Amino acid sequence: MLMRTASQSLTEQLAAHFAERIGDRLLAAGTRLPSVRQCAEQHQVSPATVVAAYDRLLAQGLVEARRNRGFFVRETRAAARADAAPARGGPAQVRPPVDAAALMRGMFHGVGDLPQPGIGVFPADWLAADIVAAAVRKVTAGPALSALSLQYGEPAGDMALRRALSHKLASLNVPAAPEQIVTTLGATHALDIVSRTLLRPGDHVMVEEPGWAIEFARLQALGAIILPVPRRADGPDLEVMARYCQAHAPKLFVSVSVLHNPTGYCLSPGSAHRVLTLANAHGFHIVEDDTYSHLAPDHATRLSALDGLQRTIYVSGFAKILAPGWRVGYLAAPPALLERFLDTKLLSTLTTPPLLERAMAWCIDQGQLRRHAQRVRTRLDQARARSAKLAQAAGCRFVSEPAGLFGWVDTGVDTEVLAQRMLDEGYLLAPGALFHAGRKPGTLMRINFATTQAQPFWKVFERVRSEQQTSRARPAAAP
Repeated sequence: MLMRTASQSLTEQLAAHFAERIGDRLLAAGTRLPSVRQCAEQHQVSPATVVAAYDRLLAQGLVEARRNRGFFVRETRAAARADAAPARGGPAQVRPPVDAAALMRGMFHGVGDLPQPGIGVFPADWLAADIVAAAVRKVTAGPALSALSLQYGEPAGDMALRRALSHKLASLNVPAAPEQIVTTLGATHALDIVSRTLLRPGDHVMVEEPGWAIEFARLQALGAIILPVPRRADGPDLEVMARYCQAHAPKLFVSVSVLHNPTGYCLSPGSAHRVLTLANAHGFHIVEDDTYSHLAPDHATRLSALDGLQRTIYVSGFAKILAPGWRVGYLAAPPALLERFLDTKLLSTLTTPPLLERAMAWCIDQGQLRRHAQRVRTRLDQARARSAKLAQAAGCRFVSEPAGLFGWVDTGVDTEVLAQRMLDEGYLLAPGALFHAGRKPGTLMRINFATTQAQPFWKVFERVRSEQQTSRARPAAAP
């Protein structure tokens, strides 16, 4: 909010507002700033004030003017951080995500008291603090605390947990002996172990699109070349995959078979069979990320079940459903790859915490995890129904049938612009561009059903979107 009584002029405040967003990567390189007229309307200042503020940003090297097109954020992220205006008083604020790193910060730190529609996790009060506490008390009773704390754990992970995981995977028809399982610091760590072991800079990797922003960024940081594969209701676009196989000989295909993020799609048996046929014909491995397995029916089609862990590598964890702070995940893999994965784990983290792994094994063995997951699914079904009804009443259209934790909705307006405007209202959105490797702009966004089941958010959403539509309908002024 610009304050006319502040010690800074309106021009200085407006320039600092955009500089801060650019420095925090809220406005990514290449993002177009609002037109002079639109910005003046939104912030209730004169066009001359906006022109002066944009001139300051130009002088700082944060934006560039493109003739007859407007002002765009420059490709100078480091300079943006250095030149950003001094922080205003008060506690540091977490900014909405426009890239993967900012998205992670938004997940890990509170963004206010409002339920946040763009986050990728359940609210804390949905998780099972009592189960977690009971598990820790159980495994730390007597001499167990010293035994599990005063020495490194087994390199592959606590055997009690690996046995429990083997039984759990058997219920999903995924054949994995305890010796085929390596525990990790969450599912993301498992994905990283696989990538660091099997990939070298310049290798090609097929990834579903839309897909998880963190995965795109992580692979790019390793030097991999991403080949986006359109995700359809029944599975990946097989024709696109076949062309990639012929042209690029990819090393990996990263897939979310069940409750795909962000669409909620589930793989069909026919599509799964054809994906495995391609993998066998062209020699690539498939990394199956089953992070949301606890929310899905056990009979859902999984590539690892059909393949028997021959070309597939199964990855999952428990942060989403039970204990985010424990960071317990795992991978199940073909025997020929296990020693290589284990070497990578040892080089990156040595071992994983045996105490927490033993507590997780207790949760599984005692049926606590299964019962908790069932309660969450029931609660989520109710939240999804409420959220979907409110979203449709607010004028949104679901691109895919609502399922799982996330909804993939068409808002009818540019969601990157919408995310900027909703920030001023205290809401963190996940615009569709986040879920495309090439940051494709559009009208889609992902919503979290657990945090969008109340009407206040949708009332604000409708008002802000209406303002955006009205502003768009008027002819834009030249910069």
